[in-house]
Formats: sequence, C-alpha cells, structure tokens
Amino acid sequence: MKKITLSLVIIISLFSCNSVKNVSTSNLSEATVLLSSLNSSSSVQQIVSLFSLLDSNKDKSISSTEAIGSIAEHFRVLDADRNSRIDITELTGLSRLL
Repeated sequence: MKKITLSLVIIISLFSCNSVKNVSTSNLSEATVLLSSLNSSSSVQQIVSLFSLLDSNKDKSISSTEAIGSIAEHFRVLDADRNSRIDITELTGLSRLL
C-alpha cells in the first residue's frame, strides 16, 4: 500500500513539472511504478523497460527533461561520459545507487 501511495504522489508531482511534457501519461505512470519497485537486485530487463518508457523521443538516450525520480536526482552521476544524456549502459548503473 505504501508503494502505491508513493507512486501516486510521485505521479502527481511529476505532472506539475514542466520537464515531463514529452512523456506520455501512460508511459509516465508505468515508469513511475517501475522506478519505485527497483532495488539493487533489479534485473537488466526491468532497467531496459524503464529506459524504453522514459526515452520518449526514441533517440536511444534519456535527456534531463525525460528523467524522473531518482534518475533525475542522480543524473550527473549516471551520465558517466558527461554528454548530458544517459544511454542504456549508463542507466544500468542505477541499481548501484538504490
């Protein structure tokens, strides 16, 4: 129940942000739920699914405007090559931060 409540709070908060305009409502909801369920032992498939949901323009990277939650919070750490974008390889580092 706490995760559902937390997910709803995150979704409501994100809808008030201008930075998530490019992400569809259903993708944002799915991404928020998936992100809240991730932990240090999350599978690569879960990370790949999250990446696909957040990559709204399908350019094979997540920009700072596509990032949400802990990805946005740790964007600079995850962006290992400092190109202001997170690719799938870099996103796999998220599990270390959880």
